[in-house]
Amino acid sequence: MRATAISRDPLSRAAAGDRPRDLLVAGHINVDRFLRVTEFPPADRTVPILASRSELGGTAANIALTATRYGVACGLVARVGDGFTPAMEAPLRRARIDLRGVVHTPGRATPTCFIVEDSRGAQRTLIDQGPMADRPVLPFRVPTGMEEYSWLHVTTGPPSVHLRLVDAARARGLRVAADPAQEIHYRWNATLLRRLLAASELFFGNRSEVDRVLELMGLSSPTALLEYVPLVIRTEGAKGATAFSRRGTVRVAARRPKRRRTIVGAGDAFRGGFYAGWFEGAPLVGCLEAGSRAAARWIEGAR
Repeated sequence: MRATAISRDPLSRAAAGDRPRDLLVAGHINVDRFLRVTEFPPADRTVPILASRSELGGTAANIALTATRYGVACGLVARVGDGFTPAMEAPLRRARIDLRGVVHTPGRATPTCFIVEDSRGAQRTLIDQGPMADRPVLPFRVPTGMEEYSWLHVTTGPPSVHLRLVDAARARGLRVAADPAQEIHYRWNATLLRRLLAASELFFGNRSEVDRVLELMGLSSPTALLEYVPLVIRTEGAKGATAFSRRGTVRVAARRPKRRRTIVGAGDAFRGGFYAGWFEGAPLVGCLEAGSRAAARWIEGAR
């Protein structure tokens, strides 16, 4: 298949347009274990658990599941381990997500998030990275079928592995979106981030994540970041979302959910909805609105 030249204008959609699949998402597939309490305990204190549940989660899985629901052809690149059961994998297979890039690592605990929620909706999260740790058990390998995709979305995971994946994607003509998510606060430094941005055409983050990027880069505003990446998408919770591009700034309001099941994964759902508009060729404001609708549905419990 002929490789397509990389454009540095992400609003031009005409790259790798002859490829059969849309979006390859590299990041976490987790087991999410939720614990609900009345309030978080202070140091050296104990509180009872009111309810608990376990379900499929992780940045990459959430993005792919949402985008696929709206017609985007997705694949995943991730490492999972013991404890990732067929029942956990089943939603991904039912959605017909391409799992050729998912590597099972026997003898390692699968990535697991322990999410404690209080009665006001505040959260505390702990993660066992398992085989997604900074020193993965298995050597790097190029995912089977990568050349079938138009875009690579890089989210949480080991920076050294992700940067090699980005290089492989660029060599095969894929375009790259960067989305380190909460790990921008503790896994990425300025040197690694500059390498990621140099290869990327989109950057996603919430307000605190974008602020951290600006701090690492020594920049004063999201528009200054456009010198490094042409399009920045900032999610802002109940305030909506903003896109900063070299053509101007676009803002949309958040969609108000009718009920609230959980906000965990809502930002990932926004990205999945955004891509649904993106691959349909919608204008930027339409992509943001599609992301806001998808996030609201996710909060309501539509998965």
